[in-house]
Amino acid sequence: MRRVVVTGLGAITPLGNSVKSNWESLLLNKSGIKKITKFNVDGYPCTIAGTIEDSLIDEQIISQRDQRRNDRFITLGIIAANEAYLDAGFNPNEEEANRYGVIIGSGIGGLDSIYKNSLILNEQGIRKISPFFIPSSLINLTSGQVSIKYGLKGPNSSPVTACATGTHAIGDSFTLIKNNKADLMICGGSEAAVCPIGMAGFSAARALCDTFNDNPESGSRPWDKKRSGFVMGEGAGVLVLEEYEHAKKRGAEIYGEIKGYGLSGDAFHITKPSEDGNGGFRAMEMAVKESELSLEDIQYINAHGTSTPVGDLIELSAVERMFENHKNIFMNSNKSAIGHLLGAAGAVEAVFTLKSIQNSILPATLNLDEPERETFIDLVPNTPKEAKIKNAISNSFGFGGTNASLVIGTI
Repeated sequence: MRRVVVTGLGAITPLGNSVKSNWESLLLNKSGIKKITKFNVDGYPCTIAGTIEDSLIDEQIISQRDQRRNDRFITLGIIAANEAYLDAGFNPNEEEANRYGVIIGSGIGGLDSIYKNSLILNEQGIRKISPFFIPSSLINLTSGQVSIKYGLKGPNSSPVTACATGTHAIGDSFTLIKNNKADLMICGGSEAAVCPIGMAGFSAARALCDTFNDNPESGSRPWDKKRSGFVMGEGAGVLVLEEYEHAKKRGAEIYGEIKGYGLSGDAFHITKPSEDGNGGFRAMEMAVKESELSLEDIQYINAHGTSTPVGDLIELSAVERMFENHKNIFMNSNKSAIGHLLGAAGAVEAVFTLKSIQNSILPATLNLDEPERETFIDLVPNTPKEAKIKNAISNSFGFGGTNASLVIGTI
């Protein structure tokens, strides 16, 4: 059976423009959530987000001209993919390139470009619309741009599954390699929806935190009694997955192994998760089954944990149900530090899960001052915790009832 390992990592988030800077900031309990200053938020119920400073966009990777031609989600995806590509250290020949592919998705894609071009059309007319508008907005263009940049001619696609997108991209890439349809995949998610229409839309859906505008760093607080909704973030996470023997043959550094992938649907509501948590439970169950591990072999859950009043407790209950007889379990939420990166969240969190396994330390769940209720699960409140992790589950759940889970572990 073909095994699938991780040989490259890349990330850009509100905490930094590299895996190293992100990881160091996480362990220092830093928050990337701040007041929105890039556009006028007067009258918005939520005025905070996890945003990336323009100074973190490396023009050596993507020029100012190309940044103008692309929506920001593509720019962020290219930056994270470049780091993962360099980290993995591969340079395919023509034959290899046909079996090296790209799957990088996005939950919303070029939302800001669509918004801006709609205004231009309405105010200035059709002749002012950029010829780059459509290719800058299409979600599959991150995969397309990355494949062009590195000459990768294997499988190429882009899932669009709301906040489960990044995890689905990794899981789908894992499946392709496992089933001998590819030898190496660049995969993950990118998102840049912190824009006027994005903030307005999620505010209208009553999904965003609206009680910490004067204290942004305290806004994202999974499982805490004072949570009032998620804090949006932007960024990208990208991994290089590779068939194990292929990676060994070329002497690649191996961060860990993708061991299982599960996915499910709630068939319940367009935005709310199923109240019984069965969808998330079944996704985790499927991933663990494919991994051929027992529950005793799993020590840690990187939670979806968005800081919403309903979703946090539903996920907690599903994890409690799964591990009710194996109670030495840790679970944290990276969203407490970077906000909710929507379609990029699962990929960034997979990167952090691998770093946790590699370094035997779990970043804290920030702002967890008063847990909503008691649980036997250690939610790693406010202080990072040393822990020997051999295997972990990373969860992502999205609007429409789409659920995805990965089992990630040591070789």
